[in-house]
Amino acid sequence: MLQPEELTYHLNACKENSRQSQKIIYSSFYGYAMAICGRYTKVQDIAVEILNDGFLKVFKEIHKYQPAYADVVSSFKGWIRKIMIYTAIDHYRREKKHHFTSSIDDIVYQIPFIAEEAIEKISYDEIISSIQELSPSYRTVFNLFVIEGFSHNEIAEQLGISIGTSKSNLSKARIQIQKILIKKNKYEIARNVI
Repeated sequence: MLQPEELTYHLNACKENSRQSQKIIYSSFYGYAMAICGRYTKVQDIAVEILNDGFLKVFKEIHKYQPAYADVVSSFKGWIRKIMIYTAIDHYRREKKHHFTSSIDDIVYQIPFIAEEAIEKISYDEIISSIQELSPSYRTVFNLFVIEGFSHNEIAEQLGISIGTSKSNLSKARIQIQKILIKKNKYEIARNVI
């Protein structure tokens, strides 16, 4: 990660279209931005596409960037985070017309009781992997509400859906994640026993 002085230098150079500084900022914040973009799709290539589109916006709008607070690095990370989230939303909007979403949740599911110790054993990677397995509609609403802290009003406005649909998709996403985690953990238990 760049030091504050280095970041400030490269940000100013990017405002002058320095390709070298753009490359340094891209590579320095790639992992951070990829962690955000990867939550919005289960396909690595699409996450990279969202990331690259996001960085194009970063470099196009960099002349408007002003640190929001004294910590230049954290302020810039927050700005990138916001751009990556909205780029993922834009990608979702463009692609949603190509996805046929059937109601796979018409069946009533019985989620077995999960002991606290089982929940504690679930890793971050398992959770992210489970989120990535959701349908695009469920995944996007789940990420925006649970991880990014958007309200249902904001989600509805951003995605062009009703508030009720946002709430419904979140509820269904949570059920699906529980099912996915239970299925994965049963497989792990079975694999460890065999």
